[in-house]
Amino acid sequence: MSGNTAKSPIVTLTPAPTLDRTYLVTNLHPGAVNRADSVGEELAGKGINVARALHLAGIEAPGVVPIGNAEKGILERTGSKKFLIPMWIEGTIRVSTTVLERGGPTTKINEAPKPLTHEEWVRVIDLTEQTVKDNDAKWLVIAGALPIDQSTGVFVDLHPIFERMAKLGVRVALDTSGEPLAYWVRQGEPAILKPNAEELASAVKRSLLTNGDVIEAARELCAHGVECVLASLGSDGMLAVTKSRAWGTRTTPVQVINTVGAGDATLAGFLAAITKNPLPNDHEDIGVSFNVPVGAMTAVQWGAVKVSQPTSGLDNIDNLPEVFLTEDVDLSAKLKEPAIYKEN
Repeated sequence: MSGNTAKSPIVTLTPAPTLDRTYLVTNLHPGAVNRADSVGEELAGKGINVARALHLAGIEAPGVVPIGNAEKGILERTGSKKFLIPMWIEGTIRVSTTVLERGGPTTKINEAPKPLTHEEWVRVIDLTEQTVKDNDAKWLVIAGALPIDQSTGVFVDLHPIFERMAKLGVRVALDTSGEPLAYWVRQGEPAILKPNAEELASAVKRSLLTNGDVIEAARELCAHGVECVLASLGSDGMLAVTKSRAWGTRTTPVQVINTVGAGDATLAGFLAAITKNPLPNDHEDIGVSFNVPVGAMTAVQWGAVKVSQPTSGLDNIDNLPEVFLTEDVDLSAKLKEPAIYKEN
């Protein structure tokens, strides 16, 4: 177990962590030799990023991570030993490479998740459950890509985790993509889903061109049992949708440096806010028992601060931008970054 002894209302699980290497370059020349202005290295993965961000708000969230035992010095080297709880497995950790061009786009190359044996995955589930119990946690965040189970050849099964959390009265926030997202959105087991526009379009198998399209798609997921969908929309802000209500949130413009990890910061901000700001006893019915409006506002503020920073994880939550919230969402407003569904 890590050196963190304080209890946390939130625990995270990153099924496929990664070592993130970020190269900052000036005037990138594709196909040529380039020299980096600086190089950064950090242990990352969506759940790790969420846990790290929560620490900035005073929530000492532990993060469960399966890590290859060839990398036993990686926790100390990346300053992650305090809050990560490793499950040591055979092999190495995958590497993700980010190239940031000054004034230009972000290029990211992710190595595929390392497969796990069935026995290793069972150990990860057991460790996650024990960590939740040790912290008397109310939320579990499962975030990032899912590895393949070597014994089945398909993605690891989350059902046992959902079942154990349900018995403990713990809600699960899920942030994944691709085939696993398409499957789990229809199981109705996550309390919160946090897709971006493209992921949401893929989940409902149609393009999303307007705010109304996004809300309709999110409600489709709510119909399966999801309590709240946090749809990240880039420069269009975020739409937080329950089965009966929807809120649009955005911030004043910020300078964009690195968009990697913005969704993780958004989810962390939401969970930090609803944990610290429960609904009052005399609250109006919003369809769920947690404070979605306050969570949504904090979520977009943290996401906006993150994109103005060069790292893949949130460095600080200083100088939060002004935020705007409305339930009077213009359903016909076109998205600046529409999500076009392309069938595989």
